[in-house]
Amino acid sequence: MNKTELIDHIADTADISKAAAARALEAAISAVQNTLKKGGSVSLVGFGTFAVGKRAARVGRNPRTGASIKIKAAKVPKFRPGKALKDALN
Repeated sequence: MNKTELIDHIADTADISKAAAARALEAAISAVQNTLKKGGSVSLVGFGTFAVGKRAARVGRNPRTGASIKIKAAKVPKFRPGKALKDALN
């Protein structure tokens, strides 16, 4: 399912227009991004938790030349699924 299909599904399920569904989805995505940017986490009970993880700096290798390169430390988004989501799949 891509973003357009998700918007269509939200519009049909919630009985709202596609434009309103698109605005709602964009608002939800924006809220998650802004919270993660500030270092917080977003917990949706039954669905899962979005959080920020830290990846340490490390030395990598260029596959083309074999030369060592330094890879900077980075913050990465992480998602931990909730129990209800796991149970729905099994």
